[in-house]
Amino acid sequence: MMVSLSLQPHQIKKFLLITFLLLFLVGVVVNGLINISITTIEKRYELNSSLTGLISASYDIAFCVLSLFVSFFGERGHKPRWLAFSAFMLGLGSLVFSLPHFSSGKYHYGAKLEDTCQISGTSSANFTCSASTKSSLSNYLYVFILGQLLLGVGGTPLYTLGTAFIDDSVPKHKSSLYIGIGYAMSLLGPAIGYVLGGQLLNIYIDIKIPESTQMDQDDPRWLGAWWIGFLVCFFAIWFLIIPFSCFPKYLPGTAKIQAEKISETHNDGSEALVETKNIGKNFKDFPIALLILLKNPVLMSLILASTSEALVATGFATFLPKFIENQFGLTSSFSATLAGLVLVPAAALGQVISGILVSKYKMDCKNIIKFMIGTCSVAFLLNTVFLVAKCGNEPFAGVSETYNGTGTLRNLTAPCNANCRCSTSRYYPVCGRDEVQYFSPCFAGCASSNLSNKKKTYYNCSCIGKQKRENISEDFLFEAISGKCPTQCKHLPLFLIYFFFAVVFTFMAVTPSTVAVLRCVPDKQRSFALGVQSVFLRLLGTIPGPILFGFAIDNSCSLWDVNECKTKGACWVYDNEKMAYLLMSMSAACKIITIIFVVMALFLYKPPQSRPVLPQKDSEMVSAIHA
Repeated sequence: MMVSLSLQPHQIKKFLLITFLLLFLVGVVVNGLINISITTIEKRYELNSSLTGLISASYDIAFCVLSLFVSFFGERGHKPRWLAFSAFMLGLGSLVFSLPHFSSGKYHYGAKLEDTCQISGTSSANFTCSASTKSSLSNYLYVFILGQLLLGVGGTPLYTLGTAFIDDSVPKHKSSLYIGIGYAMSLLGPAIGYVLGGQLLNIYIDIKIPESTQMDQDDPRWLGAWWIGFLVCFFAIWFLIIPFSCFPKYLPGTAKIQAEKISETHNDGSEALVETKNIGKNFKDFPIALLILLKNPVLMSLILASTSEALVATGFATFLPKFIENQFGLTSSFSATLAGLVLVPAAALGQVISGILVSKYKMDCKNIIKFMIGTCSVAFLLNTVFLVAKCGNEPFAGVSETYNGTGTLRNLTAPCNANCRCSTSRYYPVCGRDEVQYFSPCFAGCASSNLSNKKKTYYNCSCIGKQKRENISEDFLFEAISGKCPTQCKHLPLFLIYFFFAVVFTFMAVTPSTVAVLRCVPDKQRSFALGVQSVFLRLLGTIPGPILFGFAIDNSCSLWDVNECKTKGACWVYDNEKMAYLLMSMSAACKIITIIFVVMALFLYKPPQSRPVLPQKDSEMVSAIHA
């Protein structure tokens, strides 16, 4: 027995290492690469933010559908083999998600866009709409959804049975620490995913740029190689299938650890009912087991609190790069890198700090809930970041201001460019000497162009007013230059710092919430409780989160891509102030709901009389002591 117990730390360390690696890779794919690829996928496959929000939510739809059944049947099953199945499905989902790149053919970026003002003769902008000209690229939406569904199937055992297996196999006071580290790894993965994905977006989508065109990352036609990261993760995840298959059903020493734990189950009589009737052994027990958990007021309060937080967290994880890109006038790749370097490490830090504090001070269930109230309250106060660091709208001709007093708002056509035959289906922004941004050189009325220092410059622009600065350097001898105007908003450092701490305190409640869920339910229902939590978390949180945030961002759009067939595509220009206010309002409302439910859990919790947890009567667990 002593020999077997000495082997237990070695076994659990190996299991934790492999599990943490899988959590890391899942984070890279699901919350890293997919989120950073959203903008590119929108442009490549002609989707709007609401549809890409649906892609993001598909992972949670699969999770929601399967979570109850996997957690119920897996509770008494071979959990490491369930995790091997998890790795198989996660790798397959990653592979499927990359398939649209290979089946959609080469990226057709269109003709080299001069788009200067063409007054006489016919123009390439002339276009006759017909049914055959409408693209079918948007049909790849269903392939992306399938890939996400497979990823959701794989993630279900990992986050329910994997978490419960860790809690089974380690002493009670160390459980929060290991769970916190595991969750931190699942959040560190997105950080690497954001950085890796951001660098991959600097590579042309088909690797080699066609020789017939001169195109760089400032060109609006540029799309990055979003698909490479998914293939790499496919091979890395499948490499973990065999190690998981080699672990026993119970690690040596598990029965002894279980016997030493003290029950903290909410005192509503459910623990005695589960023990005496041995509920959970057969499928016929499923309705009764589910009803026991749904009638636990502490569990349901904690679940609804975490659901509210998950809605906000998933929404920001999906669209934070887009928010930074549009608020502060940055490129897609740099915005995604910044979002990854701030959002994900802050979330991981919050997870680890809370896990360490709960473990160090050996908090019981009631003190854990009090700790959650404090962190959620601080996070609510830091939510004002959207008021403190928001940016106004930059001058944009035909969108936020008129053409030197001519034309009307929300109309790109004005007397100065009415005869230029400009196309609204190609967004090629230029910055005029008047420090106003124009949709394209054509809408700026520019008649000629020149390539200077790798930057295209434009002259003879009928719509551009006089320069605003008196002292003009040689760099401003032209009338317009390709690219967006430099933003006048200087709040980016303040926003990043403020938002970093807001995320830290938000995620400091995640690990304690999971530990509290495991503690307030009968011992034999812990995996099932995590499954129930996952259903609510996805159904009311992470599924509607990206969709609602995408809807809010779409509502802040000032200028849509509407082609000659009158088909709406992606949004070109957003109203920065409206976007900031909408996101702040959604976030603040969810924070208030979270605090209310956590306070309810504190007042409803009734600790039981202290007694050891009865170890599960499983011959395999008992034999693990002597293995």
